[in-house]
This record gives sequence, structure tokens and C-alpha cells, in this order.
Amino acid sequence: MLRDEGFELTLVSRRPEKLEVAAADLGAAAVAANVAEAEDCKRVVADHRDRFGRLDVLVNSAGVGIGGRVEDLPVKQLDLQLDVNLRGLFLVTQAAIPLLRESRGWIVNLASIAGTLPTPGLATYGATKAAVIALTRSLNAELDADGVRAIALCPGFVDTPMTEWSDIPADEMIRPEDCAEVVRMCLRLGPTARIPQVVVERMGSKNGDA
Repeated sequence: MLRDEGFELTLVSRRPEKLEVAAADLGAAAVAANVAEAEDCKRVVADHRDRFGRLDVLVNSAGVGIGGRVEDLPVKQLDLQLDVNLRGLFLVTQAAIPLLRESRGWIVNLASIAGTLPTPGLATYGATKAAVIALTRSLNAELDADGVRAIALCPGFVDTPMTEWSDIPADEMIRPEDCAEVVRMCLRLGPTARIPQVVVERMGSKNGDA
């Protein structure tokens, strides 16, 4: 969607082989990096700046979810989810704020409906996404005078490889394009309007669950 809207793209992923295929398909720059590493977070923003000179939209979409009850979750899996879902998002955003301030740009944080509801079995994942929602609102408050806006996008199950473990049929999940349309709507708002959070429920879900 961003490519179709005329944006120059930098894609970031840990796996160079998949990243390069996606970047070639989109005509995008590719930067192999791990957002769990602080120096990598700074590097990806600097690389985009050096290549394109500006940043109008930051999309924080890196995420990992590991199932397990709170009492059983290994510390290693706790740390991984905190590092990728929250710490990495924080550090990339921190590095990008000066460029976003110049462009009066947007920060798009991929949260989850799991951050808005009790999520037994995914409590750590849900907690990181709740933190992303809180961080998004704080960013809006801190950057209001600079014209920078942030949205926390909170969908239920989306038809992506991350949800292949689910027994929900793919054609009953939210489409990735649906999430993109929410972002497109934000980009078309006037400069005095913002949408801090959007929950996208899946048709057929009960009580707003995933």
C-alpha cells in the first residue's frame, strides 16, 4: 500500500534471504537487522536517512508471540518477546523521531487485540502489546507540538504466517490489506486530526476476542 501511495521503502528483517525477495518484489531497499539489538535499531534508521534523506512513515511491525502459561514460560522466551515487541519498537522509534519531526510524519505501531483483552496462554505477548498501546499514546502526547502522530493498530487474527498455528481457516481471518487500509486512512487525514488506536475485530469472534 505504501509503495502504491508513492513512498520509497526500506524493509528490515533478520533473515536476508526472505528480505531480499520481498524487497525486490516491492522495489524497496533491504536492511538485514535484528531489532532486539540496540545498535541495529540505530543503523536501520541511519541507513534509510542516508539513502532517502527523509522519513515520513515509520511502521513498527516486528513481533513474536510464544504461547505458554505465566507460571511455565521460560525466562528466555519472556526476554525475547519483551526485546522484539517492546524494546526494539522503542529503540527504532527513538532513533527515528528527529526525522519524523522534520516531516511531521506518522508512527504506525502494530499492536494486537491481545493487548486490549485478557489473553490466557499468551499473557506475555498480550502484555507487550498493551505496553505498545500505552507507548503510542505517550508518543502522541510528547510529540503533539511537533506534528508527529502515532497509531496503535490492534487487529485480531490476521492471515499471515504468524497465525498459521491457529485452527481458524485463513478465509475467516482479517486480511493484511484490511490493516493497510486503516493506515491509508490515517495518511489521508488533515494535519489537525489523528487516530491514536484502532481495534480491528474478526467477524465471528466472540466478545471481541481474537
